[in-house]
Amino acid sequence: MRATLTQPEAILVVVTETTHQVLARKGAEELAEIAQRRAAEVDAANKELETFSYSVSHDLRAPLRHIDGFSKILLQAYGDKLDQQGIEYLQFLREASQKMDQLIEAMLKLSRVTRVEMKRQRVNLSELAQSILAELQKEQPNRQVRVTIAPDVIAEGDSQLLRVVMENLLGNAWKFTSKCPVTELEFGVARQDGRPVYFVKDNGAGFDMVYADKLFAAFQRLHQAEEYPGTGIGLATVQRIIHRQGGRVWAEGEVDKGATFYFTLG
Repeated sequence: MRATLTQPEAILVVVTETTHQVLARKGAEELAEIAQRRAAEVDAANKELETFSYSVSHDLRAPLRHIDGFSKILLQAYGDKLDQQGIEYLQFLREASQKMDQLIEAMLKLSRVTRVEMKRQRVNLSELAQSILAELQKEQPNRQVRVTIAPDVIAEGDSQLLRVVMENLLGNAWKFTSKCPVTELEFGVARQDGRPVYFVKDNGAGFDMVYADKLFAAFQRLHQAEEYPGTGIGLATVQRIIHRQGGRVWAEGEVDKGATFYFTLG
């Protein structure tokens, strides 16, 4: 026998269901508002930090150039009046100021990445890889290099920013294979969960996976600067660009057995 609701009971059920719907809608709206406020706060904080970094970087460069310039004048004009130790001190001073200027320039490049307007289009990453590696080989024509580039790898993204990504990843691979008798570099694409995953692979110095989380942090280095010079900002730039385009980037490696850097695009 089927039970039937009396009129007051039916009204109560309808009212209760409507109340639940109203509460759920209000809760969703409040969460959306909170999320929007937080996003706006984060965006404002990032813009303020970028402006601060840009201003500080510009303000620091002038005194650094004065230090380097006057140190050079001292060496040229008064070098004959200084002993060898005095000359070395001035040379150390110049080298330190020049290195700091390079770091500031790297910071400025990193800040520009977040400000540039993106224009999405089809980009041939294979052609980018070929042109970048051709330039690297011109700089060091005596290196023995084996290059494998997958043909016609097409991606959707900002062409200028993707060039920066490829320059940093291939430049990184080129640098960390400099001690190999024969350098082996590969650029290609694989599939993961139906999506393209682009990669740059090398047979160079590699790294310990224990420190993989430090790779994309600015100014973090897993190798001595004397062995492999650089500013420590390249991979941080790569990560920022990839995140801006809705993708992700990660790496796998083994000490003295090379590394592979992967990235996706949104």
